[in-house]
Amino acid sequence: MKKKRICALLLTAAMTVGLLSGCGGSPSDGGDTGDRSQAESAGGAEGGSEGGSEDGSGSGEVIELTFYNADATEDSWADPVAQALTEATGVKLKTDYPVSSTDQKVALMIAEQNFPDMIYAKGDAGSLIEAGALIDLTDLIEQYGPNIKKMYGDELDKLKYSQEDPSIYQLSSYSMGGTSYKNSGTAQIQWAVLKENDYKVPETTAEYEEMVRSYLAAHPTNADGLDMIGLTLSAADWHWMITLGNPAGYIAEGAPDNGQWLIDDDYNAIYKFRSEKVREYFKWLNKLYNDGILDHEFATQTHEDYIAKIASGRVVSLFDTDWDYSDGEKILIADGKLDLTYAGLPLTMDKDTKAPSLAPQGLTTGQGVGITTACKDPVAAIKYMDYICSDEGQVLVNWGIQDVNYFIDEEGYRYRTAEETAEADSNKDYAKTTGVGFHAYPFPTYGNGVVDSTGSTYTPQSKETVIASYNEEQKAACEKWGVELLVDIYPQPEDFEVPKYSAIWAYTKPVEFDEIGNQLDEIAWSKLISCVIGSAEDFDAGYDEMISELEGAGMAKAEEMLTQIVKERVALVE
Repeated sequence: MKKKRICALLLTAAMTVGLLSGCGGSPSDGGDTGDRSQAESAGGAEGGSEGGSEDGSGSGEVIELTFYNADATEDSWADPVAQALTEATGVKLKTDYPVSSTDQKVALMIAEQNFPDMIYAKGDAGSLIEAGALIDLTDLIEQYGPNIKKMYGDELDKLKYSQEDPSIYQLSSYSMGGTSYKNSGTAQIQWAVLKENDYKVPETTAEYEEMVRSYLAAHPTNADGLDMIGLTLSAADWHWMITLGNPAGYIAEGAPDNGQWLIDDDYNAIYKFRSEKVREYFKWLNKLYNDGILDHEFATQTHEDYIAKIASGRVVSLFDTDWDYSDGEKILIADGKLDLTYAGLPLTMDKDTKAPSLAPQGLTTGQGVGITTACKDPVAAIKYMDYICSDEGQVLVNWGIQDVNYFIDEEGYRYRTAEETAEADSNKDYAKTTGVGFHAYPFPTYGNGVVDSTGSTYTPQSKETVIASYNEEQKAACEKWGVELLVDIYPQPEDFEVPKYSAIWAYTKPVEFDEIGNQLDEIAWSKLISCVIGSAEDFDAGYDEMISELEGAGMAKAEEMLTQIVKERVALVE
């Protein structure tokens, strides 16, 4: 593995003088890469400057770079933003993407040693790095990435792979800085329930449970005569991590989103489900299940069934996140049933635990866009990404085309018309047809609320736009609570310390760790469901059995490996 990384480092050094052949072979797509690279190099470091005007695009040349995007859908590169990106950079992306959730394209690339020019591999980045398929971007950023360096600032070192290998293989696909003006909290409850309780915010799971029970007693059926459901989850597929696994860490431990892991003050990693507080959380779910509060179909229903139940207005409460249940809410909103949509709550098990919904975690690293050893023109690729990071590029991908998707007011600030905002919120094809937002992710971006030199925000979302978007139910709650934003009732970012490590779930980890981690998750998934649906008398024995199986599957080894990874990450920034 080290030999392959050295090969990639040598390739990067060679590219800075225009020698772009890969280690042991030529670029996969041929072309006049040598001539182009030498010409680009002659432009010097200013080639990636604001606006991207010196990237060769002025000559009318267009280079097509292949791009694999693990989170993409079809992209014809025909929308107005795409065309503007090509005009500014001289680059056109030809995007490939997975056709199903079980797609193994990255593994196939490695097996066949056949890579695209650029790649967003999501959780498979570690396999690419171990295969020596990604180049170190450090020198390219230094020479052609002034906007990249400006965006990441002091956090640039967080992009380094490890102490042993301080290469930068990817630019983060997650936002740099920003403010959370919206959040769905650690739990969700229908506005109708809060209104019936004079907008009281439950501070503990005991208060939450009592609120749900009382509402079910008063409203056992909906308007169609169907039974109301106190709480439902989506746990028949990977969504179990979102609705069954993640809330346990938030609600029981007050832990931020680190996937299935807890990190203590000494940077020791702990597999979440062996926490005693998390155990108590699942014992509580077991009680809700046996008392008929938790939907008896939660473990077997499809995600489509789950969304359909939400859309029916029958589900009183959820433990989920808004992007996962929003399709159900959209139907309720279209039907004018706003009181049956959900209020996000800062729920925890006890009053001493702070809901971590707004807890800052710094720059998320480990998943992002990289350039492969097969890239026909790494200089063009890094300049494209540098343009995306520029103010001009950020405005283009996030706001769209001036005087079409957004306008400039008399004070020089960007704004959307009410019609454009409504179209963006209601038309599911808005991003794909206009290109607005469609080409931002998974490339680097500033967070919501971060402002550029004009004083305008880099993204259309701001405190003012969020407040303006509130419906009648949300406005009434803000008035009752005496706040401007719904998230003002949450513990605020300043109530937490920013950790020296970023979100664990996104880290690029060794294949050996991922293999153990996947096995642990498979065991936890099935055993947690068994514990929840079993009798109260059998709960502890069932939970002990799960812990025993996790230990046998290498839980201690995985904890030791992740602890070392986290401590190395911390050392990189200390």
